[in-house]
Amino acid sequence: MLKIALLQLSPCGTSDENLEKGLAYCRKAKEKGADVALFPEMWNNGYRISGGVPALEKSAVSVDSDFVRAFGKAAEELDMAIGVTFLEKRGEVFRNSFALFDRHGERKFVYAKVHTCDFGDERKLARGEDFFVAPLDTAAGKVKVGAMICYDREFPESARILMLKGAELILVPNACPLEINRLSQLRARAFENMSAVATCNYPDTEPDCNGCSCVFDGVAYLPESVDSEDTCILQADGKEGVFVAELDVERLRAYRNSEVHGNAYRRPEIYGMLTDRKIEEPFIRADRRE
Repeated sequence: MLKIALLQLSPCGTSDENLEKGLAYCRKAKEKGADVALFPEMWNNGYRISGGVPALEKSAVSVDSDFVRAFGKAAEELDMAIGVTFLEKRGEVFRNSFALFDRHGERKFVYAKVHTCDFGDERKLARGEDFFVAPLDTAAGKVKVGAMICYDREFPESARILMLKGAELILVPNACPLEINRLSQLRARAFENMSAVATCNYPDTEPDCNGCSCVFDGVAYLPESVDSEDTCILQADGKEGVFVAELDVERLRAYRNSEVHGNAYRRPEIYGMLTDRKIEEPFIRADRRE
C-alpha cells in the first residue's frame, strides 16, 4: 500500500513561518507512515497574490531557494516523497509551481500551472507549457506520478495527457471550495483515465476554501463484484490536519491492464478539433490570453 498524506493546513503570515510549519507537518505525516506528502496550492505564501509586481516579488521564491531546497532535504531525511508548492520567481516572471522530491531528496520535476485563472489575479502569472510524469521512488515501491494544479482539473485534457504519459497517480494541489461539482470533476478524471487522483486543499479557516481534501483510487469495478464501487478512498472534513489514504497500487495496475477506459479504445484520428484555437460565442472572453 502507498500511503498518501494530504497536508490540509492553514498558512501563516510569512514564507519563513510556512516553511517551519510545513516541515513540522511533514514530520507528522511521516509519523503516520506516509510515503508521499502533498501540500495545498502555493503553500509558501498561502495563495496570496493580490497586488502588483512588488507584492509578488516579496513573496516569490526560486526553485533553488532555501524554501524549496529545505523540502528536498526533508524528503531525504524522512525517507518520504514530498510535493511542495510555491509562487515561483523565474527570471522576470512569476509562476504557480509545484516541485516533487523523491525519498532520496532528488527533485523529479517542477510543474507550473498550465491553466491559470486569467479571470482573476493569476492573470499576472506566467503559464506553464507542459505536463510532467516521473517514476517516483517511495518506500512502498516505484509509482509513476504526475501533477496538475487546481483549475487544471476543469480541463479533461490535463489528466488525459498525464495518463498518456504514464501517470498512475496524479497529485493535485488546490485552493478553492471543493464542492460537489469540483469533487465530481476529480472523480471523473480518476475514472476516465484509470488513474488515482489525490487533491490537497486549504481548510475552511481560509477564505474561499472548505477543506475536503480527497483521494480517488480510479478503480471503479472489481472482478468479484457485479456492481461498481465508490472510487473515493478518502475525503477530509473542513478542519486542519494530516489526512492519510492508503492506495493499493498493485490493484490499480491490475485494473488498468484489463478495464476498458484509458487509452485502448480512443479514436485520436478524429479528435483534431480539440487542438483548434478558434473560439466562438458563447465562449469569447475579453480577458483571454493568446
